[in-house]
Amino acid sequence: MSRQRRMIFKFGVTVIVVVAIYMYYAIKKGTDSIDSQESGSLSEDLDLKFYGVNKDELNVPREAEKASTGDENGKNDAEAMKAVHLQDSADEPSDRTSETFNNGIHLSVVACGDRLEESVVMLKSAVLFSQSPLIFHIFAEQDLQQQFRDQLDIWPAEFRKRFQYHIYDLSFPMEGTSKPDEWKTLFKPCASQRLFMPSILTEVDALIYVDTDVLFLSPVDNIWGFFKSFNSTQLAALAPEHEDAAIGWYNRFARHPYYGALGVNSGVMLMNLTRLRSSPWLQSMVNYYKEYKLKITWGDQDLINIYFHFYPDQLYVYPCEWNYRPDHCMYMSICHSAEKTGAYVLHGCRRVWHSDKQPPFRAVYTAFKEHHLGVDIQYGLLENMNRYLELEKNSNCGKVKHIFLSQIEKYINDNKDRKPNR
Repeated sequence: MSRQRRMIFKFGVTVIVVVAIYMYYAIKKGTDSIDSQESGSLSEDLDLKFYGVNKDELNVPREAEKASTGDENGKNDAEAMKAVHLQDSADEPSDRTSETFNNGIHLSVVACGDRLEESVVMLKSAVLFSQSPLIFHIFAEQDLQQQFRDQLDIWPAEFRKRFQYHIYDLSFPMEGTSKPDEWKTLFKPCASQRLFMPSILTEVDALIYVDTDVLFLSPVDNIWGFFKSFNSTQLAALAPEHEDAAIGWYNRFARHPYYGALGVNSGVMLMNLTRLRSSPWLQSMVNYYKEYKLKITWGDQDLINIYFHFYPDQLYVYPCEWNYRPDHCMYMSICHSAEKTGAYVLHGCRRVWHSDKQPPFRAVYTAFKEHHLGVDIQYGLLENMNRYLELEKNSNCGKVKHIFLSQIEKYINDNKDRKPNR
């Protein structure tokens, strides 16, 4: 009997082991299948994130763009840049991704090297006065991108509701260059990125591009209004490079074609991206760079001048108070329209924000940099600016300090019934 029990016990153990082994492999097979599916999905997601593409966006149909000119290489460059560039900012709160921004103003800047601070001050000036929702398109080196997020995300909630932002990697076409960073190092660091925005921001119809060294002294809405003045052929707007031929640079020194009699300055540029995509713009930039690379001095601005020399009917020119620079007052006041209206947009080119070359420009920048969003504009920003400018009243630009103050004073008066004024 004892022997039979032992045999039954051994048989039972064997059955249990066999069943356990079967169940183990059955479960493992199912788990591997699930892991395989999840791994494939994760791998796909990681690949998309590498190119900055939101997976959900892949299901959104996009209207095909038809370029009127350009060879297959130029088209491939544009497609490659678009794939690398589509890197949005972190998740946006629902109140900033609603229909409120469908008709917002698009503003773009390109930042490299030490241009973070002045870029953020520029964006602050835009938000401070703007009456419409703003969409910022920030192209930046990777080591600056998180710093932009850190700065913008701590602004007061009432100002965060006024804008949303998107941050993009830098990339440039390889065609026409012998070095990978050749476009990037053309004159101002990375500024030539703006030349290729039509092929990157394919969902955007129009935008304002500004250099990092720009300040808005009036609502961005004002300069945006020039788009309504475009005729059927115009696809961009710029201010003249000079007002006086006696001190003009292009008419005296340029070794390449340029727009009009004195050229144009590219630091503040309205761009109708839809029209630019349907023009010879992109391929022309590559071709002009190949042809004139040894003759240009001011990088992308020279290429833009060359383009509008050959396509003058595509450019709208607005007056100097929309891109007011040290050249307009350093010797004598030559932007006469600004004497009447004040400057709408200030451009501190040649690093005058940070030097003693033109103290009144540094004074205005310092006042904006020190201003805290939410503090009353009149008793914060304007009074500080006025005080700093008063210290520089003996300089040529200081003698026309009302040009720097007039539009801010107008904004305060126009909004005096809104309390607090900020």
